Amino acid sequence: MSFQMTESLETIYQEIIRKNPGETEFHQAVREVLESLGPVLVKYPEFLQNKIIRRICEPERQIIFRVPWVDDRGEVHINRGFRVEFNSALGPYKGGLRFHPSVYLGIIKFLGFEQIFKNALTGLPIGGGKGGSDFDPKGKSDAEVMRFCQSFMTELYRHIGEHTDVPAGDIGVGGREIGYLFGQYKRITNRYEMGVLTGKGMAYGGSLVRTEATGYGAVFFVDEMLKVNKQSFEGKTCTVSGSGNVAIYTIEKIHQLGGKVVAISDSDGVIVHEKGIHLQTVQQLKEIERRRIKDYADIHKDAKYIPKGNIWEIPCQVAMPSATQNEINGKDAEKLVKNGCIAVGEGANMPTTPEGVRVFQTAKIAYGPGKATNAGGVATSALEMQQNASRDSWTFEYTEKRLAKIMSNIHQVCYETAEEFGAPGDYVVGANIAGFVKVAKAMLAMGLI
Repeated sequence: MSFQMTESLETIYQEIIRKNPGETEFHQAVREVLESLGPVLVKYPEFLQNKIIRRICEPERQIIFRVPWVDDRGEVHINRGFRVEFNSALGPYKGGLRFHPSVYLGIIKFLGFEQIFKNALTGLPIGGGKGGSDFDPKGKSDAEVMRFCQSFMTELYRHIGEHTDVPAGDIGVGGREIGYLFGQYKRITNRYEMGVLTGKGMAYGGSLVRTEATGYGAVFFVDEMLKVNKQSFEGKTCTVSGSGNVAIYTIEKIHQLGGKVVAISDSDGVIVHEKGIHLQTVQQLKEIERRRIKDYADIHKDAKYIPKGNIWEIPCQVAMPSATQNEINGKDAEKLVKNGCIAVGEGANMPTTPEGVRVFQTAKIAYGPGKATNAGGVATSALEMQQNASRDSWTFEYTEKRLAKIMSNIHQVCYETAEEFGAPGDYVVGANIAGFVKVAKAMLAMGLI
């Protein structure tokens, strides 16, 4: 359930729309949070008196810059770079960089806004931020990606630092890109500041489990939701949208817990493999050869490729949207429910439209929103920061255990907060309120900043 927005909250929301025209994803993310806050303002009227909501919805800093670079043919290209440093009440800004043609200020602000509350839920000392560029790494050579990353960091370096703002990866930014970015930062600053970026390679300060963390964490959270209903992943049929980092390690952890993933996707289409997706093939195609997912069907003849197919039409018991925002609409959600889906865990940021969310909540299926479910990536980034600060290196087993505990704690705080505010079982309400209250209290304690 979502609460009705009070008149004061509706007024605030309309102000935000007027101040941020055309940023539809940002408007959607703000509204989703504000719809949960009515009971919070009754319990904490000081939040309204001190205009905490207006302050949280206004980024502390928005940086937009030009990124010129030269391709392998000698042609000059100009892209636009962004870094929105949204809120530092709990710690240095923390959030990924996204390189994708769809990137514009509204996308970065939506992601940064979500990041504030996601980071708060981890219980770790990190604020919220996000960045990226409309550069498309797809089809580019390593040399072209390197030149772009070096140009991007030549501007970004002056705005980041381990005690200021710590970027990581996101869509289009993996280990290759982080390496080029870190190398340029080191070159410009003449400092080996390991904690300035996370998602680094193991050879130079990276953390074990960071690559797997978002996917693993999403599965850990859904497993906790299933436990509430005395169920588990054992024997469950699952679908995972996307075929990038988050999707790959979501599949891996589901299989480890006894589930079976029967469908994956990319922007071109869907692979359905009733015997279960062969993870090593996906990793070979996507992580090593950088090929499209349709090639999976050439290797596994019993798999079916559906060009431009809709993965949410494939029957499943657990759905894990792990591709991009607004990929599940109301009709998709209805189809999932009709086909017997009992749980949805968002590995991507805001992958379900408001209509889709309402369908899931009306059907009373276990629905984990992204700001809770996919917090494992940033949580492990914060663990990487801890290791960098102490010049330490933890084992895979120890780090995964820390991640599992963090995700269990996030589930618990969301579950208990939802009950406290009269919405038992509503993880959207629980996540929004728990994250908001933590940040709001910190902001109040620090005065008017």
